[in-house]
Amino acid sequence: MFPVELSGAKAPTLMWAAEHEIEQAALRQLRNIASLEWVHGVRVMPDVHLGKGATVGSVIAMRDAVAPAAVGVDIGCGMESVKTDLTAADLPDDLRSLRSRIEAAVPVGFAAHKNAVDPARLALGPHGRQARAARGWDRFWRDFGDLHPGVQALESKAHKQIGSLGGGNHFIEVCLDTEDHVWILLHSGSRNIGKELAERHMAVARGLAHNQGLPDRDLAVFLAGTPEMTAYRRDLTWAQEYAARNRATMLALVCQAVRDEFGPRPVHFDEPISCHHNYVAEEEIDGVPMLVTRKGAVRAGAGDLALIPGSMGTRSYVVRGKGNPDSFCSASHGAGRRMSRSAAKRQFTVADLVAQTEGVESRKDAGVVDEIPAAYKDIDEVIAAQADLVDIVATLRQVLCVKG
Repeated sequence: MFPVELSGAKAPTLMWAAEHEIEQAALRQLRNIASLEWVHGVRVMPDVHLGKGATVGSVIAMRDAVAPAAVGVDIGCGMESVKTDLTAADLPDDLRSLRSRIEAAVPVGFAAHKNAVDPARLALGPHGRQARAARGWDRFWRDFGDLHPGVQALESKAHKQIGSLGGGNHFIEVCLDTEDHVWILLHSGSRNIGKELAERHMAVARGLAHNQGLPDRDLAVFLAGTPEMTAYRRDLTWAQEYAARNRATMLALVCQAVRDEFGPRPVHFDEPISCHHNYVAEEEIDGVPMLVTRKGAVRAGAGDLALIPGSMGTRSYVVRGKGNPDSFCSASHGAGRRMSRSAAKRQFTVADLVAQTEGVESRKDAGVVDEIPAAYKDIDEVIAAQADLVDIVATLRQVLCVKG
């Protein structure tokens, strides 16, 4: 059935979703993207929905150009997961204590740590080895001084937000797979510093002469070989690393909370799985070097492990990429929203949220009604639509969810 071509698109645009099931505003956005002279091709994932400038669930291959909106403001946003040696039998009937312990370890929403986390004290592996987040900090923070001048006053805040969750659709979950093994799964990005960098560069791009007359001013691009592109790629690379370090730090904090909750029983953890879904990569497409942006999409090269979550009351998936060149070796980043946050708040109540998250230890209040499972597409249908892109490695169901 899939892929199908998007009608009226200037550059080749293949979709793993039916055109009639995609909102008209998102279709217009995709056609606008495909009309840019630098675009080689667009690929559309089954979780597609309207975004700012560029559509969420889109993969764009450009020749010597990058549109910051095709990455988004949460640069480097992605997923992290680890399998433990705990099983469902090890979990207590009431998970409120574990949720409280995780929430005490990881700030959520706009919050940050009172003092920056010392990564040298974090352990993740079965023998207490240092977390991946413990390596390379001196070099990483030295590079902060080279970032856009407009963010230099934010260094202290950036330090304190490492190891914090944020809000919206970001989450920390404890899950069970089909064999009742316990997994930890989390979703977060580059926090405020990524947003600040992205917005400053988007503003620069909109003012460049070659971007005048675009169908959408938010699709402004930087061109290879220009100082503006160099500055953006430098800051983008740093923010992508920030996001990865943030998730690795968070995962280590959550793992320690799990150790503390189940002590003195030792808890062992497998090697983590990590993937970005808002980022830029240099890749060869159709035999030609391209700059590929994935916004709400993951790389699914042959053998690549990735994580595709549903919502706070449905399943999530660990998948392995098939390396399908038709999709530019990509897959979806999640279920994708089927309605806006404001629409979800108008349509659903706290009682609906309680019913749809039955059996999941989580917030059940008006502050997260916009994250209700019914506001998202059916994750099983999304996975089925990309059977030619990924194989399922593990199916996870939430028993605990922390939201900002």
